[in-house]
Amino acid sequence: MAIANAENTSSLLRLDGRVALVTGGSRGIGREVSSHLAALGARVVVNYVSNSARADELVAELASRGHQAVAVRADVSDPDAVHALFDRAEEAFGSPHIVVCCAGVLSDKYPALADTAVDDFNAMFAVNVRGTFLVCREAANRVPANSAGRIVTFSSSIVGMLLPGYAAYTATNAAVEAMTKILAKEVAAKGVTANVVAPGPVRTELFLAGKDEAFLRRVEQQSMGRIAETTDVAPVVAFLASNAAAWVNGQVIRVNGGFV
Repeated sequence: MAIANAENTSSLLRLDGRVALVTGGSRGIGREVSSHLAALGARVVVNYVSNSARADELVAELASRGHQAVAVRADVSDPDAVHALFDRAEEAFGSPHIVVCCAGVLSDKYPALADTAVDDFNAMFAVNVRGTFLVCREAANRVPANSAGRIVTFSSSIVGMLLPGYAAYTATNAAVEAMTKILAKEVAAKGVTANVVAPGPVRTELFLAGKDEAFLRRVEQQSMGRIAETTDVAPVVAFLASNAAAWVNGQVIRVNGGFV
């Protein structure tokens, strides 16, 4: 019985025949998410905004492993571009069943709220909130009903920490969490779930920018002796995208090694 249950659980985690669209999918956590979903059998649409070489490199890497993927350029803060992104996904593989919003930006200045430039504030809200809203709106309308649809957005564990120097960034993440919880209630009748993954510090360009070694050592001391890798986060996204998470909806999953 235990072996049968284990085999059943393994099959629930597979994504064969499913289409996944990952925004910000060519770098950082998004890159690992794209790779992980492809390894589980999904056909992956890798969204990027500027670095086509990096996106094409990932697609080629996935193809060399026998996986199907395409790279599609789109600025998630542009509604026409987001609409075209979904069009391109449908042309390549069919309607996405899984939509993961990994695109995000963070100012590496870490200013106090009183010193935060309006341009920096706007830039973070444009991608982190407006971009997530536009992608989620498109997903809510275009992920097929009763297809075990999954929407996964990204926040940050910083929402629960309220660190000085992160006022605008924290506000963007809090907005994403609230929006996703409401979306989860709105799409539930279609058999679609919406959940948030909120990592703590992860060793990416986004996190490391502007931080010195002393800061990184303090982080390591607060989170199981190390800083997370992208491989610590992607399996959580994959679980939420799978049939194993069919009854998980409207949740914020903090993946932070206890960093609080």
